Parts: sequence; structure tokens; C-alpha cells
Amino acid sequence: MASLLKGAKVADAITDNVYDRATSLKNTGIEPTLAIVRVGNDPSDMAYERGAVKRAEKCGVDIFHVELPLTTTTDELLVKLSELDKDDNIHGILLFRPLPKHIDDEKVRNAISASKDVDGISDLSMSGVYGGNKNCFAPCTARACIEILKGYNISLKGKKAVVLGRSLVIGKPVAMLLLDENATVTICHSKSEDLHKILKEADIIISAVGKMDNLDETMVSAKQYIIDVGINVDEEGNLKGDVAFDKVEPIVEGITPVPGGVGSVTTSILMDHVVRAAEKRL
Repeated sequence: MASLLKGAKVADAITDNVYDRATSLKNTGIEPTLAIVRVGNDPSDMAYERGAVKRAEKCGVDIFHVELPLTTTTDELLVKLSELDKDDNIHGILLFRPLPKHIDDEKVRNAISASKDVDGISDLSMSGVYGGNKNCFAPCTARACIEILKGYNISLKGKKAVVLGRSLVIGKPVAMLLLDENATVTICHSKSEDLHKILKEADIIISAVGKMDNLDETMVSAKQYIIDVGINVDEEGNLKGDVAFDKVEPIVEGITPVPGGVGSVTTSILMDHVVRAAEKRL
């Protein structure tokens, strides 16, 4: 039976640290503040927003809500983001994506300055991750994967780490963060050959493909650690990851549950980034 790599332990440790730092900032007259920008009322966005607000309360971070209608144009959204970017009382901006199809995603995400791009969505922030620039903010979910491994004292140095998925949101940035920790990294995707062999030889697998039961018992080995980033919903409305948990859990050394794994750590990282942005301003 595998050890469950629950997110709560790691999230709480990060939260305690962020709260102390936020309190220190408040003693200087600075109120760390995150602007959450949402276009429309997508249920998944709203669910994440509720989780972020709860985590912000625990971290001592203020939230400034910006709710815009689905009819919002690219230019209207750019104006709002410019206002937030120029506001010295706003230290971080979280923009929910994907945006409605009529909005130019590239223009909008790159309108957020790197100093306030606390979820690492702009090209400048991403180039910082690839270039090893510690002043840029990495995507929160990607960094959450690393923090879970560290939080459970799982060594990364020299280990074989396989990332399933090559998206700009998780796959590619988490591969870069693993390299920063001196892991030996392989990125796999739908066109990868000998996938089962590559996965079985890994020490660590991070699955981020968004396909339920994509990683099963035929792909894993004993003594492996699995980080499941997938968020899927089954026919009964239950939240599921990418991993066929019941089949994989008896084999591997450790695995994150879904729910209860990466998600809570992601919101904690987000608040850490907001406070870091405020500290830089100080």
C-alpha cells in the first residue's frame, strides 16, 4: 500500500510561512492584495475562486474581485488589466483562463507585467522559468508539484522524473522546475514511443494530461512516486485524476490523491507569490 502524499500537510506549512510574512508587511503599512479577474461564471473558475479566497483568508492576503460579463471584449479586458497593473495597492493579478473564444488570449495574458503575474501565464514569466530566473513566478500548479515532493522529503537530485503532458500550463514548466532540482527529466506525450518502458523505469511520475485513468497498473513499478495533476469528472460527478488510483496505489511507493492532493498546495503557492510580489515592492 502506497503512502498518500496529501496536499494539506504541505499547504498548511506554506500557509503558516506566508501568514507570518504577510503580517510583517502589514506592520509596515502594506496590505498584500490579489486581484482575481473572472470573465463569466464558469463553474470550475468559481470553484477555484472559492478555494483561493479561503486560502487567502488563512494567509492574511486581501482579495479584490473583478467580475466581467461574457460579452467583455479584448479591449475592455485590456483596459481593466491596465488599471490593475498601475494600481500600487494590487500586488498580484490572477486571470482565469481559458477566456471566451472572442477574446485574444495572447494579447491579454501578456498585458500583465511580470511583477504582478503571480500565476506565471505571460510569455515573459514563462521565459523566466525556462531561463532559471528566480525573480519570475512559475505557474502555481507546476510549482505545487515540486513543493509536495519536497514536503515529503522525496529526493529529486539525480532521480529519473517523467512528466506526462507537454502543456505550457504544467507539463513544460514543471519539467524545467525538476531540472532546477537536478532531476533527470523526460517529457512524454501522445506520440512518445516505448511509453510503458519509460514510465516503468522512472523514479517519479508527474501526470498532467487531463484524461481519466490514463495511467494504469501496467505503466508503473514499485518504489515510484506519482504526482497526479489531472482534474476529471466521472459519470457520477466524482472528481478523478489521470491515474487509475485503485489499480496503481497498491503498487507504487507514494501517490497524491484526487481530490486532496495538488489543489490545496496550488492555492497556497498562489498566496506565496502574492506576498513575494508585495515584498519586492517594499
